[in-house]
Amino acid sequence: MSDHSQRRAVGFAVAAAALFGASVPAAKLFLGHGVEGRLLAGLLYLGSGVGLAGILTVWRALGFRSSEAPLRWSDAPRLAAVIVSGGVVGPLLLMWGLAHTDAASASLLLNVEGVATLAIAWLVFHENADTRIILGAFAILAGAAIVSWGGALDSFNMGAVAIVAACVAWAVDNNLTRGLSGSNPVEIAAWKGLCAGSFNVLLALLFGDHLPAAGLIVAAGALGVVSYGTSLALFVLALRHLGVARTGAYFSTAPFIGAVVAIILFDEPFTLRLAISGALMGSGVLLHILEVHAHWHRHEPLEHTHSHTHDAHHGHQHEPGAPEPHAHAHRHSATGHSHAHYPDLHHRHSHSGQ
Repeated sequence: MSDHSQRRAVGFAVAAAALFGASVPAAKLFLGHGVEGRLLAGLLYLGSGVGLAGILTVWRALGFRSSEAPLRWSDAPRLAAVIVSGGVVGPLLLMWGLAHTDAASASLLLNVEGVATLAIAWLVFHENADTRIILGAFAILAGAAIVSWGGALDSFNMGAVAIVAACVAWAVDNNLTRGLSGSNPVEIAAWKGLCAGSFNVLLALLFGDHLPAAGLIVAAGALGVVSYGTSLALFVLALRHLGVARTGAYFSTAPFIGAVVAIILFDEPFTLRLAISGALMGSGVLLHILEVHAHWHRHEPLEHTHSHTHDAHHGHQHEPGAPEPHAHAHRHSATGHSHAHYPDLHHRHSHSGQ
């Protein structure tokens, strides 16, 4: 991956983090207006799905062609698992946790998602993680523990526990989404929003929640388009080029953004505990950002479909005038070379490079 592509991918990840991080204290405002957490989770996702589906429909109606590869029927089982873990379980746990803890602490606790994402990527999917990445993960986890621990066993904040559980659900989602990252990210976000949002809204209504005023519904939907839909699409683009663990590391900046917004919006105190937690989490994120991975490695033959330009990994031929970027099924021949890289669509080997 070129330096330009790497910087762009990092930009996608940080932008996704900023949009999502600011949504946590913003969602607190809706809870303060009497919108139940279950219903709010549904409205945010449903607004995201409706908005992005509308954009895709208009785009296609105007005759524009996308360079992204569409989702396929074979992606349906993985997409369903992504929707359940990240679109249903995660948001419900987060909204319950938000209702039982302060917004700044909740924002910082979201760093646990990065640690859980790394752990699953490393232990289950065997994605490379060097010493610097592991140390950074422990620093983030230590900061999260300080935020949630009240000083005694009986003072442990159950709202914090729910937020941590939501982070684990999203970590599962992140790792499963890795297998979809070659497809159109807006399609992925739209399907996730439509399915998860519809389920959560229906569930909330069945449990007796009442729809808020039309203005609040529209506002929640608009927030969902930006903070959930657009953020997810950017996250998938970053995932495609950086891999799960690294994208999760950059996304870990989201809680810091959310904490700052929470302090501004709610005039919450900036406590010593918050400062120590932020310092630990910040050092962990910095260790992740400074990590560089390069070694000789061998690519085995690979067939897949995704949006790409012709580079060191895409040297196949096209008819004259083929646009860049473009998407189609293509085959990579076996090759070996050495360069700095991340575990992206073409680098999913272990550290040994075998």
